[in-house]
Amino acid sequence: MTPQQILETYGPREAMAYDVVVVGAGPAGLATAIRLKQLNADASVVVLEKGSEPGAHILSGAVMDPRALTELLPDWQARGAPLHQPVTGDEVLFLRPGGAMRTPAWLVPGCLHNDGNYVISLGAVVKWLGEQAEALGVEIFPGFAAAEVLYTEDGAVRGVATGNLGVGKDGEPHDGFQLGMELVGKYTVFAEGARGHLGKQLIARFGLDAGRDPQSYAIGVKELWEVPAERAKPGLVVHTAGWPVDEHTYGGGFLYHMEGNKVTLGFVTGLDYQNPWISPFEEMQRWKTHPAIRAHIEGGKRIGYGARAITAGGLLSLPKLVFPGGALVGCDAGTLNAARIKGSHAAIKTGMLCAEAVAEALKAGRSGDELAAYPAAFEQSWLHAELNASRNFKQWFKQGNTVGAFMTGIEQWLLPKLGMSSPPWTIHRKGPDHDRLHAADQVEKIRYPKPDGKLTFDRLSSVFISNTNHEENQPAHLTLKDASVPVAVNLAKYAGPESRYCPAGVYEFVAKDGVDQLVINAQNCVHCKTCDIKDPTQNIVWVTPEGGGGPNYAGM
Repeated sequence: MTPQQILETYGPREAMAYDVVVVGAGPAGLATAIRLKQLNADASVVVLEKGSEPGAHILSGAVMDPRALTELLPDWQARGAPLHQPVTGDEVLFLRPGGAMRTPAWLVPGCLHNDGNYVISLGAVVKWLGEQAEALGVEIFPGFAAAEVLYTEDGAVRGVATGNLGVGKDGEPHDGFQLGMELVGKYTVFAEGARGHLGKQLIARFGLDAGRDPQSYAIGVKELWEVPAERAKPGLVVHTAGWPVDEHTYGGGFLYHMEGNKVTLGFVTGLDYQNPWISPFEEMQRWKTHPAIRAHIEGGKRIGYGARAITAGGLLSLPKLVFPGGALVGCDAGTLNAARIKGSHAAIKTGMLCAEAVAEALKAGRSGDELAAYPAAFEQSWLHAELNASRNFKQWFKQGNTVGAFMTGIEQWLLPKLGMSSPPWTIHRKGPDHDRLHAADQVEKIRYPKPDGKLTFDRLSSVFISNTNHEENQPAHLTLKDASVPVAVNLAKYAGPESRYCPAGVYEFVAKDGVDQLVINAQNCVHCKTCDIKDPTQNIVWVTPEGGGGPNYAGM
């Protein structure tokens, strides 16, 4: 049965009405809910979260700028916010095989200075934000995935519907079947994170990206380590550029020392890479073998793993933030500042600005219209000024890493010293990330070393420690528009890049009776969204699995 047939047979769905429905219990969604309740304690607010609890699907570096959090909850320290480890030092390294060059402190661009920031587990911060929201009367529904946008007859968003539970792989309801429910609101705020499933639909339906540069993405592959006490350097922040990626592949590493002898580290690869033989997961494993990185973690134990797509296009790729009945906030819109390698402060700030516009609308008795006050306030905010100063960042790197590093120095180091708050020029980019791949026979094949099980690992053992789990008897949430395309096009022309760009081993090509076919191991999926972004034919569509499925990150 199709979802529509199920609804016709078992419906109608139960509906619950609120003033505001928020999709996603990340920093943006929870900041929206908290700020709204601060301004209007009587407003009814519900937050849907597809993870098993707030923070379960959250993955970030992370070094946090507390500016927006301080605006939202000025007494966050007294409330026990888990920002425990201040940054104590910054290192910016340019790696070459076997060696590294450290950038002198006086030459480090302002975007990479972290004075006053904190090394955090964003998952822990989000869990704490959820507690603050609930204390204000916000209802949070964990384990409920928003699967469908609901519209009024005149086309305005009126809420969302959660996915059905208890549907088998064959599409038929089985024992334990539960019809999804509708959550309707005067306004619906979408805070799903990068490449949000519903946000993507809304951008297309309302043409929110008209006149904007194509969005650009990266994938961050991250690990959490426990290291010997003698290697611990609490508060040290290390960023790297250069090896192992080539001149024309955007990428870089991060390594942050947390409290408790923990080190969080990872590698970011731009999804506009050209060589289809690249594996972002393997690039991260190879990066760890560099002496400058190995020195921090050797002798330690890997205790966590995860991966997530990152919106990196910046201000020039930012879609229109509002549409009739709702708004996009945080990384669902794409407000991460790639130059600073930070997005949580931007997510919180956009949530606050959106909530202030919603509160004003509710006070005036409005509903279902465009919240024009939100983008207007954003354009006057410190966040807009920050993103404007970095608007060319990703575009420069498209012209090569040498040009990118040089122009970042010009725009983020020299111009501020000359009293200029933003560049006097604007560089645009053309074409989406998935259009960048060369044919496999036109580029050099990359052969990655085998993992040693001590410093480097394979994908399946990595997925195991991400605590990823899905109910196996459910329709696959990784769908194909045309089942023939992976073999006929992707394998034939690009050597099957989905078998390499996925950091969880979801996609593999196997020969059955001498015929190649694509096998999709959907239960391995860590919800990074890379396949939805990088598939060169845009044939893969990520849809929501049953709520509660996916990774359960701890300390990440």
